[in-house]
Amino acid sequence: MYGTNGDKATLEWFAAKYQQRRPQTKTGAKLSPSPAISEVSSLRGSLSRKNSCCKMSRLMRPPFIDPTTGVAYDTDKGDFEGYLTKQSMWLRDWRRRFFILKGSRSFCAKTPYEAPHGMIDLSRCTTVKSADLKAHKKHSFEISTPETTYLLYADDEKSKDDWIGSVGRAIVRCSSTYVSRGQTHGAGNGANNAINEEEDSDDYSNSSNNPYFND
Repeated sequence: MYGTNGDKATLEWFAAKYQQRRPQTKTGAKLSPSPAISEVSSLRGSLSRKNSCCKMSRLMRPPFIDPTTGVAYDTDKGDFEGYLTKQSMWLRDWRRRFFILKGSRSFCAKTPYEAPHGMIDLSRCTTVKSADLKAHKKHSFEISTPETTYLLYADDEKSKDDWIGSVGRAIVRCSSTYVSRGQTHGAGNGANNAINEEEDSDDYSNSSNNPYFND
């Protein structure tokens, strides 16, 4: 057993040893983390941001499932996309939808990343043209098939013209003849050759000989 003086000396000895082991800092200053800890924290932050970017880049639009045939059509990364307002086929009211033009088909969905719920097969379409008078709406156009006429309108005149041009080119590619580099190709191998030609070499002029652009 230590006496009173012995107990005090022992406590002072332990206190001195403790002070030697502690990092020397100014009174009230916070201890800064070691370089190793800072590097690990920085690495974790970088990995977290990278994982978030990877998740966003993998976000894909679901396919359209044809309710009649059950065939799934890829709708991701369309050739031309944007919002249009379409007239309902049955109620005749107007609904804003996101349209995706891909290949020979046009799909519509409620939002850009929802699965589309409608499809227009452009290979069956005969014309696409302005329809302001018919729709009683500005910036309107129609896409016609032998059975149905679809009425839509864009947000402005430029968007309308862009859609008419994009849909028109898709219809021309699906038609039985293609005008490319001044020569007419049939719907067989010639059609495939025309589709593979560079886009700026195809003649999609708004002329009287091109029924897809005439009003």
